[in-house]
Amino acid sequence: METIDFLSSHGDLLLDSAFKKITTIRIGGPIKYLVSPFDMNRLKLIITYLKEEGIAFKMVGRGSNMVCGDGMYDGCVIKLEHLDHYEFQDDGKLYVEAGMVVPRLANVLATQGLSGLEFASGIPGTIGGLIFMNAGAYKVEMKDVIDSVLVFRDGEFVWLSNEECEFAYRRSIFHKHLDWVIVACKLKVERGDREKIKALMADRQQRRRNTQPLDKPSVGSCFKNPDSDYAWRYIDGVGLRGYRYNGIEVSEKHPNWLLNVKEATAQDFIVTSNFIKDRVKSAYDVDLVMEVELFNC
Repeated sequence: METIDFLSSHGDLLLDSAFKKITTIRIGGPIKYLVSPFDMNRLKLIITYLKEEGIAFKMVGRGSNMVCGDGMYDGCVIKLEHLDHYEFQDDGKLYVEAGMVVPRLANVLATQGLSGLEFASGIPGTIGGLIFMNAGAYKVEMKDVIDSVLVFRDGEFVWLSNEECEFAYRRSIFHKHLDWVIVACKLKVERGDREKIKALMADRQQRRRNTQPLDKPSVGSCFKNPDSDYAWRYIDGVGLRGYRYNGIEVSEKHPNWLLNVKEATAQDFIVTSNFIKDRVKSAYDVDLVMEVELFNC
């Protein structure tokens, strides 16, 4: 069976997409195949087929933490937008599939008076993406709410405990095993006061609007915070607030955000981020580490 026929029989298939269409910074070249599997079993079939055929593949959530190269990706991008089921289980845990959009889930929980995801209510990613990055905000990270993670690896579905996921600051075991696919998870949620939960989420969303440039394409924070201070303070300290290189601009509002202000390329982003790192290293002897994933660059 031809690849196009196989993929289209197991998911929604696009042949004319590009990374700039599916990433929040709107950067990146054409994609040969973009498929959204209909369900978990179809995902297994697709990945097995791609491996057997020697076709490279890349899992992408909402593309909120990645910058992709401008050239053609001669492989298959897999999005899990159909894997967005959730259900409460008898053990009190919340089962969630990896394609669930986190702000949506946080709002569902808040409406039911359940606490646990308030910290992530403003992060525009999927559960799978946030687990991969061990995303966090307000001194809370995904590792604090994860009970276990369902992974597709070596041809089978396996549950990993929180400890087995090896969570660290903006990292997890999945960085070491890029062929493992996060499929679902179990979250620890607690009963709380619905109005207090909603008020906290509203307050944090307002803080985001006040302090972050949400009106321009970006990947959010570009660099991890060093142990010594916030990354944005170092960037501001070397006078790069508002700096611009081609289509990329260092945000005036939040210097750790690099914005696509005019048809930026991946090279624009890389050149700008390297320039920032060099300036901060020279001035403070601090090594800024990229939080963003660079792919196919």
